[in-house]
Amino acid sequence: MQSLFNPEAYKEIKDRLNSLTPEAEKQWGKMTVSQMLHHCQKPILIALERETISKPPFLIRFAMKLMKPMLYNDKPWKKGLPTAKELEVTQQKDFSNEKQQLDVLIEDFHGHSNKEEWRPHPVFGTFTKEQWGKMQYKHLDHHLTQFNV
Repeated sequence: MQSLFNPEAYKEIKDRLNSLTPEAEKQWGKMTVSQMLHHCQKPILIALERETISKPPFLIRFAMKLMKPMLYNDKPWKKGLPTAKELEVTQQKDFSNEKQQLDVLIEDFHGHSNKEEWRPHPVFGTFTKEQWGKMQYKHLDHHLTQFNV
């Protein structure tokens, strides 16, 4: 799996993001392209310790830790996977603003490629730097593919 810390993968994601238009049609799911752009910011904000989500009860956290490798392995995510309530976006968003904010966050995250100590994810627990980079790439790739870019 590619990593958002890899310069080539970072450039690829940025190029794909830049080719996205407000007219992009979803291939699956409920979100509009603007909502997707807002949604994609949230995992990066969590990684950068600017936002968090509630810790689920112990049994759910335990189950999520078993699923954790799916976040960064080489297998593509299935279409229409459920998401945490805090990451759902139901209000309409401004495409240009959301695209610009996501672009800045991707750049900021990539700039942390030398960071070795990462705060544990509130749901999935600890990730290595490599796992954080792969997870962010995989999430962005999944949603850019959702809108055919």
